[in-house]
Amino acid sequence: MVALSQLLWPILLSAVLVFIASSLIHMVLKWHNKDYGRLANEDEVRAAINRGTPAPGQYIMPWAMDPGAFKDEAFQKKFAEGPVAVMYLKAPGMPKMGPQLGQWFVFNLVVSVFVAYLASRTLPAGTEYLRVFQVAGTAGFLSYAMGEVPMAIWMGKPWSVAMKDVVDGLIYGLVIGGSFGWLWPR
Repeated sequence: MVALSQLLWPILLSAVLVFIASSLIHMVLKWHNKDYGRLANEDEVRAAINRGTPAPGQYIMPWAMDPGAFKDEAFQKKFAEGPVAVMYLKAPGMPKMGPQLGQWFVFNLVVSVFVAYLASRTLPAGTEYLRVFQVAGTAGFLSYAMGEVPMAIWMGKPWSVAMKDVVDGLIYGLVIGGSFGWLWPR
C-alpha cells in the first residue's frame, strides 16, 4: 500500500493540469460558448423574476410541495402550457471570477486527493504506468463526468451539452491518469 503523503506531487500536478486543461477548453477552444441560449424576451423575463425578488438559489416551475399535486388538473395544465424550467439564480452583480476559479482549483485538489486515496489502496508502489493510468484515469473520469448525465435526465440539460461535459471529464481523467502514472512511487 502507498501512503497518501507519497502522492502529494501527483495530487498537486493533476489539479494544476486539470485547471489548465479546463482553462484551455473554455478560453481558447471556447467549445462551450454556445451551450446557453438567449431568451428572445430576456428583459421581460428578468423583470418578472425581479418582481418576485427571489433569493439566490435553485428553483423549479411549475413548483409543487409534494407529488400529490401532479394529480391536480390546474397543475397539469401548467406543465402542458409551459414553461417547465429549472433555474439557478445567483446574487446580482458582476461575476467574481477569482473566488470561482479558487473554488474550482480546490475542487480539483479534492478530486485528486480521492483519486490518490483510491489508487493508494488498490495499487502497490512500483505498479507499472499503464495500470496506474487506468485506475487513476477512470476515477478522475467518473469524478468529473458522470454527474452530468443525471442533469440531462432529470433537469433538462440538453444532451449535447451534457455530452460535451462528459468529454471534458474524459480529458480531465486522462490528465489525472497521466499525472499519477508518471509520478507513481517506484
